[in-house]
Parts: sequence; structure tokens; C-alpha cells
Amino acid sequence: MEPTTTIRSFIEDYIRKQGYTLQYFADISGVNAGTLSAIIKGTRPIAMAQLDLITKGMKLEEGHFYEIYGAECFVESAPHWRRLEPFLQRCAELDKLECIQRVIQQVTDDRSYISELFEMAEGMLERGQKKAARMLYECVAECEKYQHSERLALCQYRIFTLSLGQDQHENLRAAVHFEPYINRLDEERQLDAIKDLANTYSALRYWDKLFALADELGRKAEFIQSFTKKKVDKVNRVTAYPLFVYRAYSNLLKASACEWSGKYKEALNYTQEYAEIINIANPSEEDQIYINMFSGWTEVNTYLYNLMMGNEEVLPAYVAWIEQNEEEFLTALVKIMEAANTYDMNINHVLLKFDSKINTISRDIMSNKRYNKQIINDRYTKFLTELAIYYFRQERYAEGMQKLLNCLNSAININNYRDIIQCVALFERYRSFASQEIQNLYGSIIKEAYNYEIKKNYNNTFV
Repeated sequence: MEPTTTIRSFIEDYIRKQGYTLQYFADISGVNAGTLSAIIKGTRPIAMAQLDLITKGMKLEEGHFYEIYGAECFVESAPHWRRLEPFLQRCAELDKLECIQRVIQQVTDDRSYISELFEMAEGMLERGQKKAARMLYECVAECEKYQHSERLALCQYRIFTLSLGQDQHENLRAAVHFEPYINRLDEERQLDAIKDLANTYSALRYWDKLFALADELGRKAEFIQSFTKKKVDKVNRVTAYPLFVYRAYSNLLKASACEWSGKYKEALNYTQEYAEIINIANPSEEDQIYINMFSGWTEVNTYLYNLMMGNEEVLPAYVAWIEQNEEEFLTALVKIMEAANTYDMNINHVLLKFDSKINTISRDIMSNKRYNKQIINDRYTKFLTELAIYYFRQERYAEGMQKLLNCLNSAININNYRDIIQCVALFERYRSFASQEIQNLYGSIIKEAYNYEIKKNYNNTFV
């Protein structure tokens, strides 16, 4: 059964109402008159390129007929891949996601298109068409959910990375859902998957989980490297990085897990481990980039772990290093604040030194390319918490209250219930020092948090 109003009827009505001849409309649209005649008569299907030309000739917005076209060609009749592929691609380019969703729900009854849909999703992802790619990955994953296949695992990996965002609760759901599929990936691709999963748990502050994944990453990377006799260049390898990077990064993550668990001596040991791993012979130009990166982390983390053990004398060297490495500024400042609050250090001179930089942190988050956004957003919230505590400790209550409100807003934005609860607890502890205006603002923010169902997310944390 055809739709009650077809594209060809629209074309025919338009030509008649405009008083055009078929030849004249053919001239202004760029579609051959004979082809137009056959399309209107229904003896020839409309190709995507022809549809776009006709739409432009009728002075309509791009994709105006896509919904009808999808129904005519892929829902009401048997689809053909040669027509389906360009349709899906154009929908992705124009961000017509509803058209994609409607069509792929119909065509997946024919399993012969699953391979093509997967390859198309890979191409869309490479071109940055992430929302459309995710729809296709989800479609393929649903069709193959009972298959123990690598393609299913790869779809789930793609869906996982595309799902990550500011909402930490949703990030946890995505991580828990994806984790069982890791071992179905090929061994080399597992390294990147474990790395991405570990980074997610790091942002969630699941330190035991982070340590376990980091340990697994190191073992797998060492095993693969033991069977790799010669270096594989960037173009020909599956992994995003050279193999030694994963071994070094494993120890960096383990050091981080120990650091945030307060085990600073162990963190120093793991720091020495990755310092030795990066000492490789005849490094390539790409290798040298990562060697330099880990060398920098070795230096700064040695300062950091000594500072976190109360050795205040390393603070000037640590601050000097931060000035030369702006991408590490936020992470370093969090730890300085934490050390100051733990050991009752006075760091007013550090805050004054970086005053202008601190005021632009929220903007600079978006430009930081070294860390993923989940980790950066988490660090920013942690920084605001520690800064509020520092101001309260110094009896600078007005400044502390303002930073605490900023922290509460940040925690709500990323849906981090732990930080929300901590902010509420701190506010109640110092409520008597807050102005009525601040107390009213605090109340409205909390009300907004509940409107966004923070309480429900807290009750359903263990997914």
C-alpha cells in the first residue's frame, strides 16, 4: 500500500500550480525531463541525488521529503541496499535521526543488511556523525544480542564510548553494561577498551575497580608484547598507542588508585615502575612523544606523593612545574588543596599566584585534551569542595559558601550523588555563617536537584 500522499504527487502538484512545463522544471532542477516524467508516472524510482535536486528546484529545505521517501522506499516496499545506504548517509549529514530510526527498525527484519549497517556505522563514527552511528550500532547489537560474536562486542564498545557524558550515574550504567563484552574483543583492541573503562571508573572514584582494571591492562599488554617480535607502525596496528604505553599507563593508573586511597608510598613505587618501562631502546618519533609525557608525569607525581605525605618543602618545585604544564593545572591544584586541608598548610600564596587561572577553570575544562571530560569534570568538582573546606578552615565563610554553592551546581550537572551529599553536609555544618541570601539560593538549588530526581538516582546507584 502506498502512502496517501506520495512524493511524485507533490512534484506533479507543484509543477501544475507553478504553471511550469515539465521541461522548464527539468531545467531549473537539473533532473532530465524523461527521468522526471518516469518518476511522476511511477515507472521509475527516485534516486537520492535526484530527490535532493528536485527538492532544491522546489525551493524547499534539504531533506524535506526524507520522511515520506523512507516510508515509500523502505517501509512500504522491500528495501535495496543501493538505495538504503545513500538515504541513511544523507540523513546522518542532515541530522535527521528520526528518519534513520524509523527506517532501520523496519529493515533489520532482513538480517542480510547487518554487516553493511555495521560498516556504515564505522564510517559515520570516523566522520564524526556520532548520534547516527550510535543508532546503527544499537540496531546491530540488538539483532546480534544472542550471538557470541566479536562484532557484537565491538558494537557494545562503540556504544559505551558514545554513551559517556557529564552524567556520572549514566556513565556507571554504561560501564557496567559494557564490561562483560571486553573479553569478546580481539586481544589488541581489549587494551583500548580496558583503558577507556578504567578511565571511566577513575572519574567515578571506584579506586579498587580502577586498580583491578589497571592490573589487567598491564598483564594483557605484557603478554601481547611478548609475542610481538617487531614494532608495528601507527598505520598498521589495531591499538591506538604503542604497546609499551599500555604497560606504562597501567602503572600510572595503579599509582593513581593508590594515591586517591591514601597509599602514597605504593604510588611512588608504581611511579618508578613506569619510569623504567619508558626507558626503551631506539624510540621512534611517536614513541618519544609518550616517553616525554610519562617522564613529565614521573617528575610531577614524585613531587605530588611527597607533598601528600606532608613534605611541604617540595611545594615550590611542584608549583614551578605546574606553571610550565598548564594541562596539569587542575589535577595538581586539587592535590595541593587536599594536602593543605590534611596537614593544615597555608597556601594563600599559591591561590594568589594562580588567581586569574582559577577564575577561568570552568572554561578551560573544554580545551583540555590530555584527560577525558569525565575525569576533568570530576576533578573540577573535587577542587571546589577542597577550596570551600580550605576557606572554612581559615574562617573565610563568605568565600567558602560561594565555592560550596559552585561545587553543588557542578555536582548536580554531572549527577554525582556523593559530592551532592558532601556539599549538603558541609552547608548544614556551616549554615549559621551563611547570609540569608545564600541560604535561599542553597534551598533553590537543592529543590532543583530533587526535581532532576537526584534522590532516585541515589537509591538506584547499584545497577
